[in-house]
Amino acid sequence: MTPVTELDVQLLRDALGPLRDREQIAERLLDSSAKHSFDPDKELDWDSAIEDGKWFWPPELVSLYDTPLWRRMSEEQRMDLSRHEAASLASLGIWFEIILMQLLVRHIYDRPVTSNHVRYALTEIADECRHSMMFGRMITWGGTPDYPVPRVYHNLARVLKTVSTTPGSFAATLLGEEILDWMQRLTFPDERVQTLVRGVTRIHVVEEARHVRYAREELRRQMVTAPRWERELTRLSCGEAARVFSVCFVNPRVYENVGLDRHEAVAQVKASGHRAEVMQSGAKRLTDFFDDIGVLNGVGRRLWKSSGLLA
Repeated sequence: MTPVTELDVQLLRDALGPLRDREQIAERLLDSSAKHSFDPDKELDWDSAIEDGKWFWPPELVSLYDTPLWRRMSEEQRMDLSRHEAASLASLGIWFEIILMQLLVRHIYDRPVTSNHVRYALTEIADECRHSMMFGRMITWGGTPDYPVPRVYHNLARVLKTVSTTPGSFAATLLGEEILDWMQRLTFPDERVQTLVRGVTRIHVVEEARHVRYAREELRRQMVTAPRWERELTRLSCGEAARVFSVCFVNPRVYENVGLDRHEAVAQVKASGHRAEVMQSGAKRLTDFFDDIGVLNGVGRRLWKSSGLLA
């Protein structure tokens, strides 16, 4: 396949329209970063006490919501489950962001170091460093253990990120960002939720909006310019990443740590129509985008369906 030049890219388009200039996009994102970036260590009151009678995650987003087991639980136990699930999601977020930082560094390794595109990638890496530290502090503040993903998936991610194509890296980035972003957009304005947790989600939502824009624009470019084998491998790796993500979304140890039977809880989550609707709603904006640009074709689509994130 003949390499595609930057001039060619300016003349290309996909199902969503003409491709935008990479440097102009990065310049706008750098301007936004200068105006709307936060230092969580200073912005949030880490010395504040946990507020009585408040959730750590909106109840409708807790995995067991509206199951028979949920209806048997006391309100106190439900709130405690929300505390542990918030810690589980924060742990998952840290894992994903560490992977993302490695993928971004690899993406810019051979690119011009003075370009806006590289400058923005480095800015995003700095954002992700702060986010990971913020999530870690939130776990400590909430008084729960951290919840690393199971070892088999931790090691599988080593393989996935090592063999990941450039478009595969950006597709995985969006998978890790957009579903949690959808949940956090419901969380930060919810006055039923702990004030500090709302502050954490607000910062993350504001800064992740830039990261999503950067990844979406670059993935569109890659799916137009990459050779066929790379696009096919991207569809496969992205589908497998969706499957791993859905399995790891909530660590089953959270159920044991609030006094529930782990196997019963996991079975009821899998059987929950409400939970399936929540996960598919959280993924819909992303899966629609992937569908538009050709990421969900073939085997990849079947993997996405098996993950439960695509109806």
